[in-house]
Amino acid sequence: MASDLIRQYAALAEFLGRALGPDYEIAVHDLNKKQPSLVALVNGHISGREVGAPLTNIALQIIADRTYLKQPYKLNYRGISTSGKVLRCSTFFIKDEKGALIGLLCINFDDSRYKELSQKVFALCHPDHYAEKNIMVEDVKADSESSEKTEQESFYSSIAAATEDALLSVMHTVALPPERLTQGEKMKIVGLLEQKGVFMMKGAVVTVAEKLACSQASIYRYLGKLNREKKQVDTNG
Repeated sequence: MASDLIRQYAALAEFLGRALGPDYEIAVHDLNKKQPSLVALVNGHISGREVGAPLTNIALQIIADRTYLKQPYKLNYRGISTSGKVLRCSTFFIKDEKGALIGLLCINFDDSRYKELSQKVFALCHPDHYAEKNIMVEDVKADSESSEKTEQESFYSSIAAATEDALLSVMHTVALPPERLTQGEKMKIVGLLEQKGVFMMKGAVVTVAEKLACSQASIYRYLGKLNREKKQVDTNG
């Protein structure tokens, strides 16, 4: 039943992609697969992905913090394509008859052609030097300051790339190289990655263990301890 529903949304993705045009990327993620991934994609040139790509950081976060239980969709958040373009992204949560999350339908809009057109229009009625300094529309770059304040989606071509990006986003919490980190510091990093949903990706444990200079068994041990602590808090709460 779930696979039938995903196939229906895959057909819907193709329809929306053709109806909306080349500036809209339509993607469907199947979360019921052993390795959740992109199963339908129209206008993939926008994000730079192909079918089979892993979940984005935002998709992982949605699953990890169970956002889908509180709302049917997530609208108009910022994404950055692999080529650096700023995208306007929205995600619809695909659920089965019992309300379980089984997939995601995503629409990513690239407005760069419209920015270019607006610049040409303004250039018709203003001297070039004036338009360049006062009117020209510019992309908002994904610098470190804005990324901390603004929720931003990143697109990946591989699980390793997704895991490494998540690691980079949390490694700033410690100032030492991995081989000099204490067990407590490593567990803190593992906890932050768990909150981001990183360990839902097959093979993430291997990559994290390598980056933190520890064994896979240690990562599983940290995860087990964090899970027990979470259950204890939930029980006491």
